[in-house]
Amino acid sequence: MTDATQSGPMLAADGTPLKKSLARSLRRRKLRALALVAPLLLFVLLSFVIPIVSMLFRSVENGIVAETLPLTVVELKNWDAESSELPDEALYAAFAKDMVEAVEAKTHTRLGTRLNYEQTGMSSMFRKSGRKIKRLDPEADAPFKEKLIEIHDGWGDVETWRTIKTHAVPITNGYFLNAIDMRRTPEGAQAQPEDKQILVKLFGRTLFMSLIITGSCILLAYPVSYLLATLPMRVSNLLMILVLLPFWTSLLVRTSAWKVMLQQQGVINETLVWLGLVADDARLVIINNQFGTIIAMTHILLPFMILPMYSVMQTIPPSYTRAAKSMGATNWTTFWRIYFPQSIPGIGAGSILVFILAIGYYITPEIVGGTKGVFISNRIAYHISSSLNWGLAAALGAILLAVVLLLYWCYDKIVGIDNVKLG
Repeated sequence: MTDATQSGPMLAADGTPLKKSLARSLRRRKLRALALVAPLLLFVLLSFVIPIVSMLFRSVENGIVAETLPLTVVELKNWDAESSELPDEALYAAFAKDMVEAVEAKTHTRLGTRLNYEQTGMSSMFRKSGRKIKRLDPEADAPFKEKLIEIHDGWGDVETWRTIKTHAVPITNGYFLNAIDMRRTPEGAQAQPEDKQILVKLFGRTLFMSLIITGSCILLAYPVSYLLATLPMRVSNLLMILVLLPFWTSLLVRTSAWKVMLQQQGVINETLVWLGLVADDARLVIINNQFGTIIAMTHILLPFMILPMYSVMQTIPPSYTRAAKSMGATNWTTFWRIYFPQSIPGIGAGSILVFILAIGYYITPEIVGGTKGVFISNRIAYHISSSLNWGLAAALGAILLAVVLLLYWCYDKIVGIDNVKLG
């Protein structure tokens, strides 16, 4: 005992202190574990984190005005945008010099496209003016004010210069204001004209219809999941194949099939007319509206609700219900007080999955929704692929992401995410 105490710390087989050797071994194990998950972390970083960060940055980035018209932006600081007078000759001279360089670099059309998001006609004005401004000599063609107005009368409009000055900031809230039907002006944030106020309505429609689709999936999936969980395994597996069968069919094909079935000359209306339930001249309008979108998306998302419910119901011991019945409980009491509470985690898991999928869908609403059944995701897709207003699309996506996270947080506070499970 005395010799061991006086000999110092315990040593490992290689002569190093045991504590240091254990720490080294633990560090190696952590590095090996990190090496195993590194490909997954890299994949998540490249495919999820970086795109989201890029989207958030694009929703506020606005450096194209200052980069294309640096001298003009400096001169605009000395001009009162709230006045009704045009800028002075110095600003026009700076603008002419900037535009000559921009035309040579072929960046003036990009600038026109950016400003056209805020004021219609700016894109064509920059494009048409570029050809003539290119021939100007910034050192000798003064006065530029008259020459630029002669090239295009838009340069003699105060609103043109107000738009340029308002959106000359490198970091802007303009895209987010546009996403909630407002706009950036020299006087501050103002509401868009009534004929342009559509995005807030689309957000509300998206949330409302996603909740209805989620509720429809719960009502349809619960009895199917209960049946699959209580039937013998051989029969249950056979029926499960029918549940999974839609996954083996293209989403586009399934959605197109609903378009064929729901149209006024489609299968459903033809059947109802043949049965005499609907007059031939009063066929149901169940496509190109919200009803058609709800039906098609409920069908498409139903398997995503059935699978979590089934996996949870399968783990509920049948002995619980038998014990309740043996004590005199009715079938309804047994179900409501014994079986249903244990199936709630499956309902929660399926609801989160279906709701998040529904809120971001755009293919199905685009095909069967018409103008009244489209979601905000359809607008995002439009700005990405057609209008090329990526800043607004990024702002809409960021707001949609924030809404989903907020609803997820509320769900966690009310229900508890720990109560959600997949089996």
